[in-house]
Amino acid sequence: MEKTADGASTDFLIILQDNADLTAAQNLDKNGKAQHVYDALRTRANASQANVISVLENAGATHRAFFIVNMIYTSGDAALVQAVAEMPEVQKIQINPVSMAERLQPNTAANSRETTWGIQMINADDVWEMGYTGQNVIIGGQDTGYEWEHPALKAKYRGWDGTNADHDYNWHDAIHEQHPLNDDADNPCGFDVDFPCDDNNHGTHTMGTMVGADGDNEIGVAPGAKWTACRNMERGWGLLTTYVECFEWFLAPTRVDGTAPDPSQAPHVIANSWGCPEAEGCNPDNFSVMETAVDNLRAAGTVVVVSAGNSGNQGCGSVKNPAAIFENSFSVGATNEEDNIAGFSSRGPVTVDGSNRRKPDVSAPGVGVLSSIRGGGYASFNGTSMAGPHVAGAVALIISANPNLAGDVDAIEEILEQSAVGKTTEEDCGDLDGDAIPNNTYGYGRIDVLAAVNLALGISDTENPDFAAALSVSPNPFAGAFSLNFSQSLGASEIEIYDTAGRLVRSLQRDVAAGETVRIDLKDTAAGIYFYSVRFDGGTLEGKVLAR
Repeated sequence: MEKTADGASTDFLIILQDNADLTAAQNLDKNGKAQHVYDALRTRANASQANVISVLENAGATHRAFFIVNMIYTSGDAALVQAVAEMPEVQKIQINPVSMAERLQPNTAANSRETTWGIQMINADDVWEMGYTGQNVIIGGQDTGYEWEHPALKAKYRGWDGTNADHDYNWHDAIHEQHPLNDDADNPCGFDVDFPCDDNNHGTHTMGTMVGADGDNEIGVAPGAKWTACRNMERGWGLLTTYVECFEWFLAPTRVDGTAPDPSQAPHVIANSWGCPEAEGCNPDNFSVMETAVDNLRAAGTVVVVSAGNSGNQGCGSVKNPAAIFENSFSVGATNEEDNIAGFSSRGPVTVDGSNRRKPDVSAPGVGVLSSIRGGGYASFNGTSMAGPHVAGAVALIISANPNLAGDVDAIEEILEQSAVGKTTEEDCGDLDGDAIPNNTYGYGRIDVLAAVNLALGISDTENPDFAAALSVSPNPFAGAFSLNFSQSLGASEIEIYDTAGRLVRSLQRDVAAGETVRIDLKDTAAGIYFYSVRFDGGTLEGKVLAR
């Protein structure tokens, strides 16, 4: 109301009451989840927004309707604000806040022409030797844009076939005008551009860490993956609506002109190396808008990786900005070459929303990270902005090793957590001691993608080739219970379940007949890895299961 005093107009958001039920998506595959979530959200938005849009059109107000969040972005005076606020389908009216990326922190470390230390630290190069490089996986990035013709990125861009470029479904520009907090200098990319362009360096650097390679520079964790992208910031400055616009585009990518959305084109994982601090407008009153977008994209089967922030000098509780604070964001702290937490890496718990939620979830290399920059060059930078892309690349390696995990966000996150190198600290934050794992400094620890891939492979294997066809496990990963399904008769058998410390947690005996299913109840046990053993007269069947 202050901004519309004396007849002035202002931009504002209209949040609708109605929400879609997405629970049916849980048991679908990646494409099925994306399509179901898209259909449910579009149907919900179309039905609930119609009357509001009619009011806006009658008032001559320009507007943009969203569906990943049931929301409309518009501009108007106090009379329009009042008219819309009185409508029963409207939940609340909010100002559109401004926000900015984590600023790149330069590092004076000499550039290397070999595999980067971060790739070596997380053992990604060992995963490549196993034959898994991220092939058949799509990584998305929302950032300041991307120099798509950079030598380390061009061949990895999904829109490049080696001869021609096709930016439909591979690129979206959510920057339609100059940000109000930027200076008057012209944006080097312009606005509403129809091909990937970076106006800052930030995006190009983060994408290099995910997929980059040019023959000499092995900078990307998943060089076999392909990338798609959305520009959500104007020279480092964003708006809540530009972020939501990119989240929505990743749920159902479109042609460059915004038509023909297709959920089957959605990426498997997206990296988000930016934050929206309260000083630029994000606060507890509007956190729910971005959180809803994150929740719905995750429900559609996309892993949402978010950098934790660079406010570690403020101590405990410094993970305080969206989207890192949310439950369904997979938040990442930064470590250095000594495998210790970086001083700038934000710590949990999340206090800004009153949740006291533990964050980050994991940590990854983020100091002196060599990657691509505009102009075809390379540079080293510090920041959790550099750590998050290591995790997004790790997700691609996991899915390339076990494609059955595509779309199973819970399982992928659990694998990364359970396989991480546990790290402790003397720093006690919140209710968690620093010597506990997880903690509010490292989360579950620094990621080890070799261990993660081995766990992902172990989930689908039974360690006895002679009898592997006799047994299958479902579901795996599981929540509360899983079943051992026997296709052959094994006779008298002893079934035992162990945790990672070798402790026996369940034991039972069965006379196993062909077609028998044995349910294993682990609802009272913690999430993590468990080992099963089925001993019978002909041998032993062993394998791993993952509890969510």
